[in-house]
Amino acid sequence: MQDLRVTLIQTPLYWEDAVANRAMLEEKISGIDQTDVIVLPEMFTTSFTNNAAQLAEPMNLNTFKWMKQLSAQAEACIVGSYSVKEGTAFYNRLLWMQPDGTFYTYDKRHAFRMSDEHKVYTTGNKQLVVEYKGWKIAPFICYDLRFPVWSRNTNNKYDLAIYVANWPEARAHAWKSLLPARAIENISYVIGLNRIGADNLGNVYSGDSVVHDFKGMPLVELNSKEAIATVVLSKKDLDDFREIFPAYLDGDAFELK
Repeated sequence: MQDLRVTLIQTPLYWEDAVANRAMLEEKISGIDQTDVIVLPEMFTTSFTNNAAQLAEPMNLNTFKWMKQLSAQAEACIVGSYSVKEGTAFYNRLLWMQPDGTFYTYDKRHAFRMSDEHKVYTTGNKQLVVEYKGWKIAPFICYDLRFPVWSRNTNNKYDLAIYVANWPEARAHAWKSLLPARAIENISYVIGLNRIGADNLGNVYSGDSVVHDFKGMPLVELNSKEAIATVVLSKKDLDDFREIFPAYLDGDAFELK
């Protein structure tokens, strides 16, 4: 059973400036040593914006190629979301890029209607579980955190859930409460990676990025500082706990429609 090393990058983002954000993140990633997965925030190229008509990228262009190159150089998976255009539709799309160029995508399921995200971005309808180095990993995006049915870990289909976010400080209590709840109810490691700083819409972000174990206990807490942190997750510890406390066997059966 292989341990998994995951690195969180909690950082401010430049407003609607993909070139500046990629350059800033590239410098940070270049300084990371010996990790398996590097996690970036939601909409890491632009900050959270509805200006998709001017900023969204087609797949396989700048950000895609950038992630592919950096993943190979770092010998680590890189995961984060950005604004993507397909035809006339826009997506808040998470890209999971592996060092060998294999990639997977997940389109945000729950658009944040309080900021009119649902009027701009087409929502996804498929969950993603990536198998990597003996781990099953399910990535989600920000507002998805509020919906436990979508995160339901039926039959232990994942070992680690990752939520990438632009989650404002004004709702930090919900962020801090729901992340450990998802870990406890799903008997899974949970990572919440949020940004810090402020955007041009007046939103302030306090970060509060965290890694919880399968009991909901914090392993890493980044609070509100700019930081890069690596945590080692134990698959053996997770499997041992699931064996002695198999609460998932008593879960209620239902299907998503």
